[in-house]
Amino acid sequence: MSDPAWVKAGQPLCLIGDSGTGKSHLLIGIGTAMAEAGLKVRYTTTVNLVNELAEAADEKKLTRLIARYGRVDLLCLDEFGYLDLDKAGAKLLFQIFTEREERRAIAIASNAPFSEWKQTFTDPRLCTAIVDRVTFNAHIVETGTQSYRFAQSQRKRRR
Repeated sequence: MSDPAWVKAGQPLCLIGDSGTGKSHLLIGIGTAMAEAGLKVRYTTTVNLVNELAEAADEKKLTRLIARYGRVDLLCLDEFGYLDLDKAGAKLLFQIFTEREERRAIAIASNAPFSEWKQTFTDPRLCTAIVDRVTFNAHIVETGTQSYRFAQSQRKRRR
């Protein structure tokens, strides 16, 4: 994933796995590698992005903010699916995905498999559309179920 070709092609990346399996570390490492390759990268948590979009909508600056996010080569969204989004928040996030679709890459890290995203995006049609956009031509990496942090804690207790 250190070759920027997938980013230049606007392909998504999905890091899916349980907590503690290295998704955030991978996301940050990949984003750093792409920035070092000269690409514009933005990293944020999904909740922070949705809050930023909601504030921009309240201030009548949403179009400008969506355009700004549309200009970065790679948008890294961490903690995707950790918190349930209300319908308004989910629609705002959907606008980011639509703006970037097949033109600009997006990378997400989620501890929920795609089948559980309907809990985050309570509108079934919106959920289907988001999964469709995030997975089309995507690189999907499953990081597993074994928590690195938990394993480290167990090793320390044994000493």
